[in-house]
Amino acid sequence: MTSRPAPLLELDPAVVRRARSLARKAAAPVVEIARSHTTVSVERATLRLAGLSGADHERVPWVNHLVTAVRDEVGLEHGVTTPVYDALRRGEAPDLTTLAQKAASGNVSFRLPAGRDAAAARRAAARGVGAGLRKIDRARATRERLVKRLGDPPSKPWVYLIVATGDIHEDIPQAQAAAREGADVIAVIRSTGQSLLDYVPEGATREGFAGTYATQENFRLMRAALDDVSKELGRYVRLTNYASGLCMPEIAALAGMERLDMMLNDSMYGILFRDINPIRTFVDQRFSRQVHARAGIIINTGEDNYLTTADAVEAAHTVTVSQLLNEEFAKEAGLEDWQLGLGHAFEINPDLPDSFRMELAHALLARTLFPDAPLKWMPPTKHMTGDIFRGYLLDGFFNLVGAMTGQGILLVGMMTEAVVTPFLSDRDLALQNVRYVMNAAGGLAEDFHPPRDGFIQTRARQVLSEAVDLLDRIVHDSDPAGDAPLLAAIADGTFGLMKRPPTGGKGLDGVCERADDYDNPAITALDACTPPAGTRHTSSEGGEL
Repeated sequence: MTSRPAPLLELDPAVVRRARSLARKAAAPVVEIARSHTTVSVERATLRLAGLSGADHERVPWVNHLVTAVRDEVGLEHGVTTPVYDALRRGEAPDLTTLAQKAASGNVSFRLPAGRDAAAARRAAARGVGAGLRKIDRARATRERLVKRLGDPPSKPWVYLIVATGDIHEDIPQAQAAAREGADVIAVIRSTGQSLLDYVPEGATREGFAGTYATQENFRLMRAALDDVSKELGRYVRLTNYASGLCMPEIAALAGMERLDMMLNDSMYGILFRDINPIRTFVDQRFSRQVHARAGIIINTGEDNYLTTADAVEAAHTVTVSQLLNEEFAKEAGLEDWQLGLGHAFEINPDLPDSFRMELAHALLARTLFPDAPLKWMPPTKHMTGDIFRGYLLDGFFNLVGAMTGQGILLVGMMTEAVVTPFLSDRDLALQNVRYVMNAAGGLAEDFHPPRDGFIQTRARQVLSEAVDLLDRIVHDSDPAGDAPLLAAIADGTFGLMKRPPTGGKGLDGVCERADDYDNPAITALDACTPPAGTRHTSSEGGEL
């Protein structure tokens, strides 16, 4: 079976253009905030790119110690690398690890160098951080070489399956077994609560709860295991993890260096569902997406989560608004269309009349608005019950919508979603469901065209119209004294019914405004690869992409 072009809705190109124009206006002030601030996690990620790793006997990473010491002594508004490399040049320590160890015990002093000393420190920092960026470049080249040699999956959507045992050494055989059964993308879900940790654990871990900790060593082990099974199967199996939460930039950097292929990356998820400070998260998101752009990583966004707290019919337009905003933020950070795994979900109450037709309309709307993006289609969760037969049928309907609307990434739904953490046998049955639907109906995207002005087209236009109205309110009806209307909308509970003010949430104390002489060699290099603002192309519906 080959992938087919998605059927197009007859959307008004002027409405599509207006939607994107409003999304750009709503995003612009937030982008400016991201460009003018830094965070402890951005600075720690920069040191990780320079090669600093490891932790003390209490498992506190050395990057945390070093960034904390610099912040306490000279602040972070000038960037962490200039005082760090100045200290190395002054002989405070022979290398970054030793410097961090001395800093942890208070046996090193930092300063803000000036003149030639500052220039020399910045040159040394650029060389150190450049090594990490080159490692990311080599990882991307390796992926491209393996895909060329082994091949991609023979058809789309790519089948995406979650592994979540808590033990990386148990995850590996399960992930390899899932690949042999047909999974194209393995997602190692993170341990519960890791997004709220303001540090990245070290080493291979075996104690995660409902997931496995995202660490550099766990990334390395799983990527090596999937490389082995990729060679066995003759197709490249992709690896996904989560770059979200308080350590989003660091995890993005580690993922780039260890050749992960996809990352869950969406500031709104952390803001709304983990109560992480909005400013902290938008600053962290921009840096992490620049790293993903350089690494050739596909991002997955979290719009599906809105529909777990809000009604999937009444709030359908908020998903579209978030997709448009995520597209704008991603493009500004340098990501290309093929890297935009924008999320949406099959979450309408199945007892509603015409629920399947509305799901089709929503999925077609996303596919038509973003024709070149590998959309991530999420299975039902909110309305799954203990009736596993009903759940299995509901997942089959979900798979059918994915086939009919040309989705790019299809997350495998589990009939025991509402009962228990899925067993291996459950995953096998779920994959059988996907295989049957895709083999029997995968070509429906070629044949299915909703009738002009029928139920599906009318519903899609309604959702798009409501999305434009909401974007217009965000841009024009917010507090005129506010600098970022989108932050005001988030504070008002516009998305997911969660109210998150910019002055609240976890991690705000880790944000600081950049000084005029702020220097970060990673950001300098990544900015150089980011396309100028306003560089877009036109979609088949006449709207800007």
